[in-house]
Amino acid sequence: MIKVSIGQDSHRFDTENKDKKLILGGVHFEGPPLKGNSDSDVILHALTNAVSGVTCVNILGDIADNMCFNDGITDSRIYLKEALRYLKGSILHASFSIECAIPKISPMINQMRKSIASLLNVDESCIGITATTGEGLTDFGRGLGIQCLCILTVSINKTR
Repeated sequence: MIKVSIGQDSHRFDTENKDKKLILGGVHFEGPPLKGNSDSDVILHALTNAVSGVTCVNILGDIADNMCFNDGITDSRIYLKEALRYLKGSILHASFSIECAIPKISPMINQMRKSIASLLNVDESCIGITATTGEGLTDFGRGLGIQCLCILTVSINKTR
């Protein structure tokens, strides 16, 4: 059986935090970090939400909050790994659409594809990433933060 899920996440920039790094898709970018309790990696958060859409186990919320506040885990790669524990199938494809004015996404797409493919244990050809400014129509396109949508396609192992 094939299942398709959508995940979304968005964060505003935290221009006052000089200690935090901007992480997208598990890759360090130059620019202001995103505001949030974790590393605020909107790409991995959107992917985690898409996995949750297939498994029906919400990770970003109580589970991630517990990991963050009680265990000190702020790395979004760990949240994604937790979501993948519940996935009984194989990821066929993950497609990401990122909306932001900054940073420039295109120069880092190959690095992000490699990072995400490694986290999902799939070939890089199974990861698609596009970016847009949305013509500045939203706060993301005006440079106030970053939004990411993820469409995930999974082949589910039938147990019945």
